[in-house]
Amino acid sequence: MANIETQAPEFQEKVVAINRVSKTVKGGRIMKFSALVVVGDGNGTVGFGLGKSGEVPDAIRKGIEDAKKNLVKVSLKGTTIPHEIVGKFGAGRVLMKPAAPGTGVIAGGPVRAVIEVAGIKDIRTKSLRSNNPCNVVRATIDGLMNCTSAKAVAEKRGKSIKEILG
Repeated sequence: MANIETQAPEFQEKVVAINRVSKTVKGGRIMKFSALVVVGDGNGTVGFGLGKSGEVPDAIRKGIEDAKKNLVKVSLKGTTIPHEIVGKFGAGRVLMKPAAPGTGVIAGGPVRAVIEVAGIKDIRTKSLRSNNPCNVVRATIDGLMNCTSAKAVAEKRGKSIKEILG
């Protein structure tokens, strides 16, 4: 059993946002923390989680555990994404465009965290509408999930990859 655990993929973890939240009760306010965390293996697998606790380290730990339960596989084309796409979640919109090798990651804040842990090296992004970190992360992951490779499209249509690419 211990042998299987040592072969598990090593995940990168990034804390996107830490928020102090309070609940007002009869005796005053109760302060707690929520942490938004993204994890990925740097090879096309990425997930995010939200952890809440009275202490920051506990919130981060819970966020990492939650993120590991919500992992998704992303289709990559070399070091970038297969095609342009707009990820949507709530009011959050994230425009993602493939970029030539050597461009690097052109992204801000929450989008950058997701892109880097997913292992994408060359991409251009623009966060539209909402700047709420949770919605932006969800929109980014939605967009990455909806990217389809030429191979997947060819299988779906029953054609060869050369026919799809032209």
